[in-house]
Amino acid sequence: MKSKLCREIVSRAQAYQEDTALLLGDLIRIPSLSGQEEQVIGRIRTAMTAAGFDEVRIDGLGSVIGRIGEGPVTIAMDAHIDTVDVGDPEAWSVEPHGGRILDGRVWGRGAADQKGGMAALITGGRIIKELDLAKKYTLYVTGTVMEEDCDGLCWHHLIKEEGLKPEVCVLTEPTACRVYRGQRGRMEIEVEVRGRSAHASAPERGRNAIYRMAELVRGLERLSEQLPTDDFLGQGSLAVTYMLGEGPSLCAVPDTARAHIDRRITIGETRDSVLAGMQHLAHQFGWAAEEGACTWRVRRYEKPAYTGKVYPAEAVFPAWKVAGSHPAVKAADEAYELLFADDAPFTRQDDEPNPERWTFSTNGVAICGDHGIPCIGFGPGHEEQAHAPDEFCPIDHLAKAAAFYACFPGLYCEKRGK
Repeated sequence: MKSKLCREIVSRAQAYQEDTALLLGDLIRIPSLSGQEEQVIGRIRTAMTAAGFDEVRIDGLGSVIGRIGEGPVTIAMDAHIDTVDVGDPEAWSVEPHGGRILDGRVWGRGAADQKGGMAALITGGRIIKELDLAKKYTLYVTGTVMEEDCDGLCWHHLIKEEGLKPEVCVLTEPTACRVYRGQRGRMEIEVEVRGRSAHASAPERGRNAIYRMAELVRGLERLSEQLPTDDFLGQGSLAVTYMLGEGPSLCAVPDTARAHIDRRITIGETRDSVLAGMQHLAHQFGWAAEEGACTWRVRRYEKPAYTGKVYPAEAVFPAWKVAGSHPAVKAADEAYELLFADDAPFTRQDDEPNPERWTFSTNGVAICGDHGIPCIGFGPGHEEQAHAPDEFCPIDHLAKAAAFYACFPGLYCEKRGK
């Protein structure tokens, strides 16, 4: 019976493959930078309604929430629908917001990261409704905002302000249609180094803040080789991504230098432990003992949503992972096997499901990292396409993902009860 149902799910996902690709093209043609997602949210709302979702609403931050069913087990599936900007248009060989379908792919900004996940979720919901699968569960499909600027902010709002607390969540960031179950976290840290200004014709009279910052940056480079590691997620990392020196004029020794640090954190690291490590490094320099010579702070995000709401957050995004023995991972593995076995219409990606992890960050930092709600990942498109020029999503990935999203909730209900 289970195999027969999966074959029917696969058949419908394939039958709707072109519709899913066309919807993705529509979503790509609507630019949706963080804080500017209103139009694409409207298009998604229309598509959810047309697919037969039982309820569709918008939350105070602007995310769209579609509900199917009203069973006792609450499951969420999430796709953020904001994107990064295009970057250099000359680096693209296709129109970045063209949503073109060519060579078995849908092209454009957001195709993989991650409007493809949203399009496949809507088709998956359509299949669930048509086959009346949501008898034991309530499924919430969320199209979330502002993830690119502040991972997880949208889900802090959903959980704390909207009261949406699912038992498990499927993240649809690109995984090339493989099962993922974790990621490193991150922090955004700003450091300011102070010196003393003097005329540049007599630099010995001052203390050059840029030289001090250069010394600190070299220390940070050494520190990056000694960061903690986790057997599954790997080692933390550190990158100085911006640096600026300032003084009274270009003919003066700069008295201030600032740098931005992208710090990827692994399991066991906390906000306080990360800052303590950097402060310990700074104390190794004699000048750092001067009052105010070196100050650190975690960046705060306070950008308004398109709704006008400001929901402040500190840029601390915890690492998270889910055990391979968890019912959500077991259900994902079984869905993979049933849908993508060698005799199924879809070609398998690997010999085994082989749970993996993302290199980048996702909304899982809030859902699982902060709130302890287990997450697994399964999404169309390749992780390497995220933020890259000529971004694309394979059309066959859309059908595979839609089938997975329709199949997973029922299998999870079975696994959790064992």
